[in-house]
Amino acid sequence: MPTVAFGAYETWYRVTGRLEQGGRPPVVVIHGGPGSTHDYLLNLAVLADLGWPVVHYDQLGNGASTHLPDQDAGFWTVDLFLAELDNLLEQLGAAGNYVLLGHSWGGMLGARHAAARPPGLRGLVVADAPASYPLWLREAARLRAALPEGVDAALRAHEAAGTTGTEEYFAVMRAYYDRHVCRISPWPREYLASFMEMHNDPTVYYAMNGPSEFHVVGSLRDWSVVEDLPSIDVPTLVVSGRHDEATEATVRPYRDLVPRARWEILEESSHVPHLEEPERFLTLLAEFLLELG
Repeated sequence: MPTVAFGAYETWYRVTGRLEQGGRPPVVVIHGGPGSTHDYLLNLAVLADLGWPVVHYDQLGNGASTHLPDQDAGFWTVDLFLAELDNLLEQLGAAGNYVLLGHSWGGMLGARHAAARPPGLRGLVVADAPASYPLWLREAARLRAALPEGVDAALRAHEAAGTTGTEEYFAVMRAYYDRHVCRISPWPREYLASFMEMHNDPTVYYAMNGPSEFHVVGSLRDWSVVEDLPSIDVPTLVVSGRHDEATEATVRPYRDLVPRARWEILEESSHVPHLEEPERFLTLLAEFLLELG
């Protein structure tokens, strides 16, 4: 398996297409979570058929990268994952010419990276990402309250009792996920693969996020990139779904504060429009990449 050294650890990556000096910039894909894997974003590799190499990778602690289940929760920080991204770009020789596509948490990480104005960054895609976790939590409470009668109360009972790791909590949780995370039934194989990888080793997800998408009690609960957005100076495509857990209120700061941003909402999608409306999503992405030149 291809990996690059990241300090004492290894970051797994996959390149579709060819990384060539002077060629089109690779699209580097940052998965969500934190604590998920690249699998659910694999269909973006089709961009290589259109001339853009695609780099997927698993963030430290997840997938085929080094797992560290015994690390203290304080080890897992935004700065750690920013450093890992910088290291990957350098090791692959892509730091001088690349596009970032970040999904969910990966979109926030990409925005923080872009705000530092790295000279090789040509464009940014922020997909289904909130601009802040306080916004995310406020909207999650609103979405939970609109679930079928009794669901939110059952979720709160488990959260208060500390039984969020049980099958009963998972079963109730699905009402939210099926409405606001992935509306395809049954879940696509690639989405299920990432979900199960995170279920099998939830170290990073539990430390930084919490036991579910809507019960954020980890270190990111107060994190925001809103203050970073005016510093992003590259063309930026913002994408979200009409039924997304990353609601319009959580995404709007990107449109309002990033100087060169445009926002597209996919009407039949929730949190994974690249799976729910793949043709529309990939068309928007290809058009954006062509505009970058």
